[in-house]
Amino acid sequence: MALTPVVLTLSKSGEPTAHRIAAALGCPVHGREGRVEKADAYFPNALDHARDLFAAGMPIIGVCASGILIRGVASLLSDKRAEPAVLSVSDDGGVVVPLLGGHRGANRLAKQIADALQGVAAVTTAGDIALGVALDVPPAGYVLQNPDDAKSVMARLLSGGGVTWNGPAIFDVDLPTGTDVELCVTDAPTKGDDTRLVYHPQHFTLGLGCARNADPDAMWTHVETVLAENNIAQGAIACVASIDLKADEPAILQAAQRLGVPLRVFTAEELNAETPRLANPSDVVKAEVGTHGVSEGAALAAAGADAVLHVEKTKTETTTSALAKTPAAITAVRGRSRGRLSIVGIGPGQATWRTPEVSKFIADAEELVGYGLYIDLLGPLAAGKTRSDFPLGGEEARCRYALEQAAKGKNVALVCSGDAGIYAMGALVFELLDRTPDQEGVSDAARRVEVVCSPGVSALQGAAARAGAPLGHDFCTISLSDLLTPRDDIIRRLHAAAEGDFVIAFYNPVSKTRRTLLAEAREILLKHRPADTPVMLATNLGRPTEHVRYRALKDLEVDEVDMLTVVLIGSSNTRLAQLGEGPRMFTPRGYARKIDGDLTDKRNDPYIPEEASK
Repeated sequence: MALTPVVLTLSKSGEPTAHRIAAALGCPVHGREGRVEKADAYFPNALDHARDLFAAGMPIIGVCASGILIRGVASLLSDKRAEPAVLSVSDDGGVVVPLLGGHRGANRLAKQIADALQGVAAVTTAGDIALGVALDVPPAGYVLQNPDDAKSVMARLLSGGGVTWNGPAIFDVDLPTGTDVELCVTDAPTKGDDTRLVYHPQHFTLGLGCARNADPDAMWTHVETVLAENNIAQGAIACVASIDLKADEPAILQAAQRLGVPLRVFTAEELNAETPRLANPSDVVKAEVGTHGVSEGAALAAAGADAVLHVEKTKTETTTSALAKTPAAITAVRGRSRGRLSIVGIGPGQATWRTPEVSKFIADAEELVGYGLYIDLLGPLAAGKTRSDFPLGGEEARCRYALEQAAKGKNVALVCSGDAGIYAMGALVFELLDRTPDQEGVSDAARRVEVVCSPGVSALQGAAARAGAPLGHDFCTISLSDLLTPRDDIIRRLHAAAEGDFVIAFYNPVSKTRRTLLAEAREILLKHRPADTPVMLATNLGRPTEHVRYRALKDLEVDEVDMLTVVLIGSSNTRLAQLGEGPRMFTPRGYARKIDGDLTDKRNDPYIPEEASK
């Protein structure tokens, strides 16, 4: 299991059992607020928290009724080969039930917990019961070449068939013998089928080097050729390795991706230490990158001291490769990762508005960086992680720090509210990466990290959802902060948006020292739209102190707005309807004209959406 499980406990009666499990497994305990006395983190709602952890790919051990966990994660179930383990444990620890992820470690985990608690593991997976093993989950260091055939093979064995081993037996159980099924363990590129499972021991590390911006397809052809010529299966490769200067090289990154293995990088000094073991040391390479060999040195460094160079350096016009081999299958790769910075938007603050992808990036991260309040809003998801809090106003320092931490090989999440690409840190990260060294950019190592962005629910979207559908037609957003944008530019944009009759969302409408621009915006808009144009004020969206109210444009007062308020100004067509559940703000798109036949002459216009042209 790649991730450490989280133990959930909902009551005092189950709390002792939860802590016994945590002690046995070395994992944290999350407890229900107001009901559990001691925990590493607390959550207000069990269903929401279980859903959040599951979406992030975290294994869950719930000391609670099975139904609570089932209801919590049910809406997220899709692929049994990808979902994390979910187990329920009775309050007294007597029964452990693996609910999900039996083929991803849940059954093994259930037996481990049951042994620690002296309870019973209620395993129901047919293979585990009859054979004591799941054949599609090989031991660490081995890869199943044909996992799709595992179901058919297991069915044959469960019907009374027997096994013939071709190679060493890798499962620590006694399987029935016979000729119905072959289990093959080999380094060679052998194909399996519905009567034959092929397991590749990962004995090899693949060292790669290349010219800057080498063709990825040329690199892949080189790799395939080397493996084929040496009768080595792709599944026998444990990792791709190179010098850290090549951490962002597309040809090397894509080779690792195609093999489905991690990339590990080393400094020139680390590779130079491998010089005595190199078959082809080069003074030319030393002068170029600081080490006598990249591909051979990287393969050996990743494989370790007991490895030997199995395939010496081969090269094409732009690429080099080498293979090292270890006596035993590799279960932990050496070196450091490329480093990753995930720029994530957590929404306005409500956990249910945070996307599963964002939760996954946060769960995977080693370190969280951001404004302290935003990290606090993550609640238990941030528990146990290194966090680096920055104040408001420290935005550039925040982004620079996150990039440089990722440059050390860490997995870092830069936490923003709303959507990270809307008035947040996303643009600043890329600006820093785009700056030259004399423009106070970031280090070369930081430029080589992987940067990914994940969308969040913006304050604009949250406010619109609370209102009804005010963004039903064309809209724009304008920040009224003149800290980074010249005041004249803001005024110009206000006039343009007013004349264009856009619905407008104002971000950063006021601050303690900036009180006039919102009033100026109101006066500009009143020249172009009715005085009773509906305005929505949404403060602290998605948080317990959320406050939503409506005003007419002429009645908009600066004093009831603060920096935590989103201001939505309707267009001349926006309406405020008084419905049963209260006022609802919406902007018609023009469907009434469609009903009246005004669009019948535009049915073939490619710029008219399909639903409006029918």
